[in-house]
Amino acid sequence: MEKKEIRKLYKQKRINLPARDTELKQDLLLIHFQQLKIPFLNAVHTYIPVIELNEPDPENILRWLKFRNPGMNMAAPVVDFLSGEMKHFYFDEDTEFTVNKFGVAEPVGTDEMSAGEFDLIIVPLLAFDENGYRVGYGKGFYDRFLPDCRPDTLKIGLSFFAPVDKIDDTDNFDQRLDYCITPERIYEF
Repeated sequence: MEKKEIRKLYKQKRINLPARDTELKQDLLLIHFQQLKIPFLNAVHTYIPVIELNEPDPENILRWLKFRNPGMNMAAPVVDFLSGEMKHFYFDEDTEFTVNKFGVAEPVGTDEMSAGEFDLIIVPLLAFDENGYRVGYGKGFYDRFLPDCRPDTLKIGLSFFAPVDKIDDTDNFDQRLDYCITPERIYEF
């Protein structure tokens, strides 16, 4: 399948998940995430989920990581849609957020962090394949951001669904994940 077809199919699959199924899948994502052997983390980058799109919410994973890594910094993206650039801003429980034109919450009034600071990135996706490639929303923000990170930065996706066999139209621009966590299991690439 090609990205356009996968994008359409998986957006609909997520939206059609009943709330009780989503809650159970969220709990299972956390349980599987906790099984990873992750070294001490100084800084984590994460997406902020769009609730209307029923995206997997990394909040409980972040709380667990913060408990395991006292002093860990967290950052979320702020996107400049004119330049196509994604910047990364610190946030905590006291940070104010504003919603951009695509319905994504972004931190306001905090310090910027650089791509080289992150030990782990929770990468948004609609679907992924058995080779570790992902289908996002099609703007390429993460595919431009990930190469700027350190080579040892862990890239982890969260998905409510098993992988597709293969994304037929991947190219050199596409970035692979290190892991993808689903309610059923951990995929390592």
